[in-house]
Amino acid sequence: MSSQPVWIVGAGPGAPDLLTLRAARAIEQAEVLVWTDSLVNPQISALAPTTCERIRTSTLTLEEVIAAVVERARSGKRVVRLHDGDPCLYGALAEQICRLADAEIPVEVVPGISAYQATAASLGSELTIPGLVQTIVLSRAGGRTGVPESESLARLAALRASLCLYLSARHVAEVQEELLRHYPADTPVAIGYRVSWPDQWLTVVPLSAMAQVSEQRGLVRTTLYVVSPALAPPQEARSKLYSASHNHLFRGGI
Repeated sequence: MSSQPVWIVGAGPGAPDLLTLRAARAIEQAEVLVWTDSLVNPQISALAPTTCERIRTSTLTLEEVIAAVVERARSGKRVVRLHDGDPCLYGALAEQICRLADAEIPVEVVPGISAYQATAASLGSELTIPGLVQTIVLSRAGGRTGVPESESLARLAALRASLCLYLSARHVAEVQEELLRHYPADTPVAIGYRVSWPDQWLTVVPLSAMAQVSEQRGLVRTTLYVVSPALAPPQEARSKLYSASHNHLFRGGI
């Protein structure tokens, strides 16, 4: 029997209604659900059929996950590998695709909404304000696994872009210290814990209070920081795209 494609699906930040339609359909049709149970909302895994085999991955190594996926796919079952957020961000996507390619198993990847997008939406904020900031950087603190020197926090912070930091709550004091070398102390920082979950906690504080607030709240995981002057834009900020004086392909200017 030929192998079914394995579906690697982004579950989004947490809320079931933030799944893409393609993701929801893939889960609803799964015969085997291999899911990140420590990070994905159980309401999302519950969308799979009652007859679906569910394999939790919180205690498994990558090799154990791949072995389970390959075995089920080769038996002709429709396997959905369910990740939190978007699989292309800190999801070990490349490692899984390479190993599945070695096993000659095709892969379909379904993107998911990321926590930084859900955070901006919850705040009703745009992260790219004309004349203020036009770049969004997605990164993390070095921590135990490190980052390339060319992507050090110091280099990224020097851009003064909208900086979205994942996997950094355990190192928040060091992160704040470095950021204060580049951003003004009153730069707004959104701190989001389990954004879009029923127990979501989201606040905006000055950069100078980032570590204190995090530590008081006891945040060590499932926390995102968005450091950006765009969270407090000037009232006069305006895009040229919709300005009457700006002409483009579909509209003449004054």
